[in-house]
Amino acid sequence: MDNSNSNKDSIVIIGAGLCGSLLALRLAQRGYKVRLYERRPDMRTIKMSAGRSINLALSDRGIAALATVGITEQILPLLIPMHGRMIHALGYAPRQVSYSGREGEWINSVSRGGLNALLLDEADKMDNIQVFFNHECVAASVHDNKIKFRNVLNNETIEVNGEVVFGTDGANSAYREAVMSQSARLRFDFSQKYLDTGYKELEIPANPDGSHRISKEALHIWPRKGFMMIALPNLDGSFTVTLFMPFEGEDSFAALDSDTKVQAFFKHHFPTATEHMPDLISDYHTNPTSSLVTVKCFPWQFNGCQILLGDAAHAVVPFYGQGMNASFEDVAVLDKVLDELDGDWSKVLPAFEKIRKPNADAIADLAEDNFYEMRDATADPVFMVKRQIELRLEQNYKDYFSKYSMVTFRADLPYKYAMDLGRKQDKLLMKYAALGENIDHHNYDMMMQEITALR
Repeated sequence: MDNSNSNKDSIVIIGAGLCGSLLALRLAQRGYKVRLYERRPDMRTIKMSAGRSINLALSDRGIAALATVGITEQILPLLIPMHGRMIHALGYAPRQVSYSGREGEWINSVSRGGLNALLLDEADKMDNIQVFFNHECVAASVHDNKIKFRNVLNNETIEVNGEVVFGTDGANSAYREAVMSQSARLRFDFSQKYLDTGYKELEIPANPDGSHRISKEALHIWPRKGFMMIALPNLDGSFTVTLFMPFEGEDSFAALDSDTKVQAFFKHHFPTATEHMPDLISDYHTNPTSSLVTVKCFPWQFNGCQILLGDAAHAVVPFYGQGMNASFEDVAVLDKVLDELDGDWSKVLPAFEKIRKPNADAIADLAEDNFYEMRDATADPVFMVKRQIELRLEQNYKDYFSKYSMVTFRADLPYKYAMDLGRKQDKLLMKYAALGENIDHHNYDMMMQEITALR
């Protein structure tokens, strides 16, 4: 069956996750005819699979991108503000460290499914969007712009084309795999880097009255040497808990090979969390142990008419909370380039790629760096002094932004700029942090002079 379409204003999007759904909505608002294909069933009609991250951190870059489609008000009820990290160091009382020294800067826990459903609901309202669920990409040709899909319900294959094709089908992109089969001719570079650490999702359920058992205004971290656990709040009063730990070794998933060992491990290393996890053993066995991967590739675009976006182009590990935000920012940057180049796709896609590739690489590197910071440095006294210095600088010097703040709260700054300047600032501030907490105002003025000279 041939379902091809020769309309010049036709857009094909592969993948109806967060990035693909936002992209479809924005392009439809611009007047394009959009066909959105998704391998899975309509996620609004099924329960999300166990172990898949059900809540994410939404911050300013993502919020700014969502604002381009005019759904800011609809998003707000889905959000739980998290004003800082609650650090649960072993043997010490929990300590909350703010994300910013400025008023009104925080990140938000949001349901992946709830946000995706909202975007799909908005897409359903558009007459120029067609959504096809249960359609798996099985082949892609970059020379004639044709994409083949298999209907997973009846095994029927269809072929489609459009003026532009977007691959937004995630870190394990089938579209990218199809393109890679032509890699020799395209000179397509691809790398995937796995951490030796995996993750398993668990849960702190709500209290019987539906309230949260621990503070819902923070992202909770239990840092331990070589592994850690985090928890993000959900609207129903529960927390999604994620254990990050090596696959092999002394403290590893492989070592926890019995219920007794699991229970003893959690009671020893995470006592303040374990008391709130009545279904720990059941959750531990039910939910899979999954891998953490960074994906980099190039080129993203082919012949000015096909392109990879979101995780399909630049999957990152989750430790900066920027994976979704970076994917949403792709859409916002593309939207801006479309305006600047009058919708000429043959110019738009190469220009977009040139802007976004260095920034995608930067947030990928920052996310890996932040893994080690969250796991190890948040329990380091010198690091904690550095963090207090950063907060005081942000409170008293309006033009100072920490690396974290530049990445998280400055949607106007490219990731690459935030990384380069942030690393220089970190090196300088660690020098001052080593002096201890007794730093006077004169030291802060000197710090700001040195920081200004770094720019």
